[in-house]
Amino acid sequence: MNTEIRNSILTTDKDAQYDESAKRLLGQKGILAHILVKTVEEFGGMDPMDVIPYIEGDPFINTVPVDPGLTNTESERNGTRVTGLNSENQELHEGLIRFDIVFYVRMKDGLSQMIINVEAQKDEPDGYDILNRAIFYVSRMISSQKERDFVNSNYNDIKRVYSIWICMNMSENSLEHIHLVKESIINSHEWKGEMDLVNIVMIGLSEELPQREEKYELHRLLGTLLSQDLSVSEKIDIIGNEYAIPVEKKFREDISIMCNLSQKIKETGIEIGIKTGTEMGKREMIIKMHNKGYTAAQIADIAEMEEKQIKDIIENAEMLV
Repeated sequence: MNTEIRNSILTTDKDAQYDESAKRLLGQKGILAHILVKTVEEFGGMDPMDVIPYIEGDPFINTVPVDPGLTNTESERNGTRVTGLNSENQELHEGLIRFDIVFYVRMKDGLSQMIINVEAQKDEPDGYDILNRAIFYVSRMISSQKERDFVNSNYNDIKRVYSIWICMNMSENSLEHIHLVKESIINSHEWKGEMDLVNIVMIGLSEELPQREEKYELHRLLGTLLSQDLSVSEKIDIIGNEYAIPVEKKFREDISIMCNLSQKIKETGIEIGIKTGTEMGKREMIIKMHNKGYTAAQIADIAEMEEKQIKDIIENAEMLV
């Protein structure tokens, strides 16, 4: 197999593994609680640790299909019909779009529930408008409740839904709430119903981690969690000390796995860049790696070049400077 193609496949595979690790980390209740406090009015101003008990069960991570007709599941247990989010027989539905993270959260009245969806994106996609996709997701979260959360024409039992999108590598940090509003054109009538059933939250994360301040508290947490540049110890220090989120063994392991995958993705990309670039491009890539702290031996191993060649390129560049 062509080396470039092989490396591209390896990079794609590592990207998929990285995405899966990112979803598992975002799906930690301590992280979800911080997201809820900053994005859902019901929990605004609360201590995130006090929000955790309102999150019901374990969040479904990459298991519930978005596609119409597949979000619900029905079964018979002890003669009783059981309905819920469909996480069964997922191997039969390979290739389908799935919610990254979806879960129920009980509201503070102890009776009502909301359905929350969290989606992670490496950047704003080029192939489609991301807001259109978010609208489709909240629409599915509403329509899929029929015969699961409400039956027949009991539309007053519809649960409020939130689809929260985290988009990395944006030009600036942002946070926006998109929801229904009423505009009276001729007179005004108080139509019965809930205007707050459908909610989209867009969170933009800039490449640079923001300083510690209340305004960007959520952005700093998510930026730390999803960073491809911070080390394991740096991430744990910020998450544990600044946000008081318990970093238990499994959480620590997931952080370590994601950091290792991030490093492998970078190294594979660098390898492809060095092997397929122009001579000038190769030298620039080698210098950048050197400036990032890679040793000549590490660069030589990644680039499949002699260590002496790497040292010569670095020395010549330093002489020019």
